[in-house]
Amino acid sequence: MPNDFTRESCRDFVAALASSAPAPGGGGAAALVGAIGTALGSMVGALTLGKKKYADVQREIAALMAKCENLQVALMDQVPADAEGFEPLAKAYGIPKDDPERGRILEEATAVACEAPLKIMALCCEAIEAVALFAEKGSRLAVSDAGCAAACCKAALQSASLNVLINTKAMKDRDAAETMNARVNRMLDEYCALADRVYESVRAGLTEGN
Repeated sequence: MPNDFTRESCRDFVAALASSAPAPGGGGAAALVGAIGTALGSMVGALTLGKKKYADVQREIAALMAKCENLQVALMDQVPADAEGFEPLAKAYGIPKDDPERGRILEEATAVACEAPLKIMALCCEAIEAVALFAEKGSRLAVSDAGCAAACCKAALQSASLNVLINTKAMKDRDAAETMNARVNRMLDEYCALADRVYESVRAGLTEGN
């Protein structure tokens, strides 16, 4: 099992990312950034709960915070999962090119390496939906944090997508590859647009009258 760098310090994680080690890499970084964005959304919720001004949305905000707590855990879990999913592919590249089993093993390992980043993307989509509601209904004093949350979750979604696409590009089974590519593109099209709407709405509100 690869090292779970989420249990180390932030500085250790960044140092590991900067090294030549195969993991953590882009997928793990995407998962962490997604978790950070989701947590920022939860912070907006925490600053909304108990405020009389937002009495009519208390139940909805509490439910969103509970959902985001689960998403944060799931995204953090994808940091070691991404490293674990990449490990068979790293080993497969070391198989001698004249080994008749190399192609099959590489193909299977490449498909496995797509699983964690696809999961990260799906979790980020859920997080962006929650952040949009935090931005709409949460405390106006923390609206900038909702915008930051949207930007982080979008960046995580886009980053994870590249970790799928680099692998599907190498797959011999083009039907399977295109099925995954279509799933990636659907998530990008819908949820990057939603994150952008949240960000632009927050930015417009903060610059109005300036």
